[in-house]
Amino acid sequence: MYQWVLVHRRVDPESVAAALGVPVESAVAALRRLGELCLISPLPTGAGAGYAIPPEVAMAQLAAPGEDRIRREEEWIADRRVLLSGFMPYYYGVDRHRGVGVEVLTSLAEVRSALNHAADRCRTEVLASQPGGGSRSPEAMREALVRDRALLGRGIRMRTLYHHTARFNGPSQAYVEAASCLGGQYRTSHELFGRLIVFDRQLAFVPASDDSWGSVAVRQPWLVAYLCEIFEQTWDRARPFAVAAAEGLEKVAQDIDRTIVELLAAGLKDEAIARRLGMSLRTARRHIADIMQQLGVESRFQAGVAAVRAGLLPD
Repeated sequence: MYQWVLVHRRVDPESVAAALGVPVESAVAALRRLGELCLISPLPTGAGAGYAIPPEVAMAQLAAPGEDRIRREEEWIADRRVLLSGFMPYYYGVDRHRGVGVEVLTSLAEVRSALNHAADRCRTEVLASQPGGGSRSPEAMREALVRDRALLGRGIRMRTLYHHTARFNGPSQAYVEAASCLGGQYRTSHELFGRLIVFDRQLAFVPASDDSWGSVAVRQPWLVAYLCEIFEQTWDRARPFAVAAAEGLEKVAQDIDRTIVELLAAGLKDEAIARRLGMSLRTARRHIADIMQQLGVESRFQAGVAAVRAGLLPD
């Protein structure tokens, strides 16, 4: 129908319907649609005269309102960006030599936003301590891999510490294997000092002291340097991440049991031992029960003495 109008320069439904052999109602609907698309237009002389409009001209006419709206929105965004940039000196310009530079983030949404913002601004290095062994869900691992892939793709150096128990966790194994291929470095330790993420040795995130999902963002240079030193000391003592089966399940299990005996001898409670080793309380108690049964003792004190005699602990 568009081609017919182009050739015959008429837009009256009766002529179109007769020429193309279609019902008049169909011709009316089709001509209306062509008009809505700015592809045809009647002539002011009337009498059914009209003409076809080039598609590129019709596109320009249709797009003009949308392009104008986009231009106004871009101008609005640019204006707000300039306006909000004026607040950045107040946010980042804290007096770091007088103990200022610690911000409490009370909600998970705030923590995620701050972490994403820090990751976007990161230029050289990320240090992370991720206690918990295999407690992170596969979904969390996939989300972390997407974020880490973007960082590693920009040439950011990444080093992460896990508990030894992460070696038994399938999602952790898959995540480390994928991220290692991209340049990430991973080590494990029997004990970790707690959760920590540091960007460019300038901004550190540590957990809030309560059981909430909150976090504390630390920018005070001396505190950040102290946290980085703790990380480096643990990193030096940690071992490269390897799947437990690759090192020998028995050897890894013995290392974990030896650490549990040391903590028992130090008088730590079950909850503290589980937290220090990155395992669930139930798993920790099962290990403790197995160790005490193997040593043939009934009390924690006896376990320490028996462990020394068995050569599991130094005198």
